[in-house]
Amino acid sequence: MSLLLPHNTTATLTAATQKLHALGPLGWFLFVGAETLIALAGILPASLLGIAAGAVYGIGGGFITSAIGILAGAIIAFALSRSFARPLIAGLVGRSQRLTAFDTALTSQSWRMVALLRVSPVMPFSLTSYALGLSGIAARDYVIGTLASLPALLGYVIIGALGRGTLGGGGAIHTAILIAGAAATLALTIQLTRLAAQSLKTLR
Repeated sequence: MSLLLPHNTTATLTAATQKLHALGPLGWFLFVGAETLIALAGILPASLLGIAAGAVYGIGGGFITSAIGILAGAIIAFALSRSFARPLIAGLVGRSQRLTAFDTALTSQSWRMVALLRVSPVMPFSLTSYALGLSGIAARDYVIGTLASLPALLGYVIIGALGRGTLGGGGAIHTAILIAGAAATLALTIQLTRLAAQSLKTLR
């Protein structure tokens, strides 16, 4: 999950979401569709979408709405990488023994590595989706690991519901999310370093 953007950006998205909310069920479907496209393109952080959804739809509705959109975007991005770009990327990776060994080691960690990537704020959500689609991670492990992004998403939805698009009463929640993200980044760095060392050792 990404960090929060300035209040004026959040307020603009919240206002747009409120207009969609006024359309009723049609507006809800449009919001989910827009959120899916944003998760695919990566033009806005997932945190911002969660805040907007929470500010307009409340905690329960906002979480369900944003979770559907973000998960749909993640699954579609993964499928696109597997369907269109994978043959080309697999051909390039096949020329490098080091990259092949590293991908094998990465795949062996299955959903755990995906979960760390999703919780860590270092990798953009959409970029991670495409990159994992090009790896050897199984689709089931990808989906399970991606679910690790939902607790942080819920935190941002709560922030939006409490502060109407600002940090408001959600400052403590935001701090907790940042701490969790930092911890996940550290764990991810350690894990990647270990995997790289294993890959190089395999090639000796």
